[in-house]
Amino acid sequence: MKILGIGNAIVDVICKVEENFLTKNQLTKSTMKLVDESEFKKLLSDLKIEETVSGGSVANSIVGLSQLKNKVGFIGKVNNDDLGEKYEEGLKKEKVEYFYSKKNEELPTGTCLILITPDSERTMCTFLGTAGKINEDDVDVNAVKNSDIIFLEGYLWDEGAPKKAFDKAIQNSNKTAMSLSDLFCVERHKEHFLDLVKNKLDITFANEQEITSLIDAKNFEEVISFSKSLNKLVIVTRGEKGAVAIKSNDVAECNVFKNLKIVDLTGAGDLFAAGFLHGHVNNLSLKESLVKGTEMSSIVIQKIGARI
Repeated sequence: MKILGIGNAIVDVICKVEENFLTKNQLTKSTMKLVDESEFKKLLSDLKIEETVSGGSVANSIVGLSQLKNKVGFIGKVNNDDLGEKYEEGLKKEKVEYFYSKKNEELPTGTCLILITPDSERTMCTFLGTAGKINEDDVDVNAVKNSDIIFLEGYLWDEGAPKKAFDKAIQNSNKTAMSLSDLFCVERHKEHFLDLVKNKLDITFANEQEITSLIDAKNFEEVISFSKSLNKLVIVTRGEKGAVAIKSNDVAECNVFKNLKIVDLTGAGDLFAAGFLHGHVNNLSLKESLVKGTEMSSIVIQKIGARI
């Protein structure tokens, strides 16, 4: 298998809202906030659902890789409930091998409310449910060992059981990639993430904001210098400034595609990672991989949701 994703198995619930909905509910635009089940239901009670889809950051990337005809799999914890059933069906429909057996859990399958404002930005409120309770027993060692690369998400990392699941996956992997996921995650787990990037990951995906915070950089030149010093592969997305890939002294850049009709930025980073990893596992150059990532993210932001 080319790539095995390990991440939050979350059902995405996509809704359009006006700016004042965020203000009224004290939500910070373009970020992800963890909520409990009651708050999730309260937020959803006033909204019209546009779409429901099997989501989660790494799962979105894995589906993108499958659509590019790569052999891929996914591990993520769901409950043996209606949403868990839908989640598994959604992945199988996309030809993703699901290495997890549903069981009756205390918590329901996780859900993420994706709020899209008129400027196409997305703000997320996530009830992790049982997804956040992943543990080392949920990690299929054979699936890990039989994959060229495992792809992890920063959203999943937490002290206790999730950390043990991460450690088990990394120890048995051939090569490890991870997305830093969100500024909120970086600031919450800065010391641990820095250790992962420096010592345990082969490939790191981040946006400029996340990696700048991670290393307390004063400017982007410091980000480049830090990345070069690692002698690993670091990929940084920079919004309208495009994307950069750094491996030792090899630095490649790619500009954004112009004249796009942007409707929803959900999944832009996830599909970018899918395109880049597709290039990487199929022996494309750094520049070609960046272009493929940019192409994939350009397609997904011109439609609602995180699927092409």
